[in-house]
Amino acid sequence: MLPKRKIGTSVAPRSAQNNSRKGESNMASVDLTTIKAAKVVDARGSACPGPLLEAKKGIGQVKVGEILEIKSSDPGTRNDIPAWAKKVGHEYLGVLEAEGHDRLFVTRKK
Repeated sequence: MLPKRKIGTSVAPRSAQNNSRKGESNMASVDLTTIKAAKVVDARGSACPGPLLEAKKGIGQVKVGEILEIKSSDPGTRNDIPAWAKKVGHEYLGVLEAEGHDRLFVTRKK
């Protein structure tokens, strides 16, 4: 017998469940400090949608399996890049905070 749930809640299928705590990413553990990106896009000082547009241009300049690094001082980039990567089929690896900007990493998948 299945446990009772409140109406409107959902549970991921067993294959999609993992041992991470709520709010943690399902991404594979990658030490972002050791990544050597094939290309670095510097969009610091650019407001939305500038960093995303630069990332779109930059991803076309790396080979499948290579990593693109995006440097951005726009806080919205933290949401925009992961959403874009998921939508187009690339892998968002994560973000590192640097002095005055973020460093975001995406692996080209197709």
